[in-house]
Amino acid sequence: MTAHIPKVRPLVLVWASLIVLTGITSAVSKIDLGEWNVVVALIIAVTKASLVAWIFMGVRYTTTLTKLFVVAGLVWLGIMLLITASDYKSRNWTYQGQPWSQTKTVGGSH
Repeated sequence: MTAHIPKVRPLVLVWASLIVLTGITSAVSKIDLGEWNVVVALIIAVTKASLVAWIFMGVRYTTTLTKLFVVAGLVWLGIMLLITASDYKSRNWTYQGQPWSQTKTVGGSH
């Protein structure tokens, strides 16, 4: 089996795409989308990770076993995100940002 040598053009296009996606991530972080902020950030992150793995890491030109392990890793990540999201959704709590800054000091000169 011979090693695949990538062309410069696809590498530059993927690099430019990663830069654009980073800019989009930054722009979206300033927009209040409510619960969708996390969803959009994860979609962009998965897209960027896929580009890096598929093109820069050369998964596209590897064996089927390597591709299987990449997919298995992504499935495991999805399972962990699903478990984390279900735990977060099942809790009945309200968020209080910086409660220490809203309390008054008793008997001190702070």
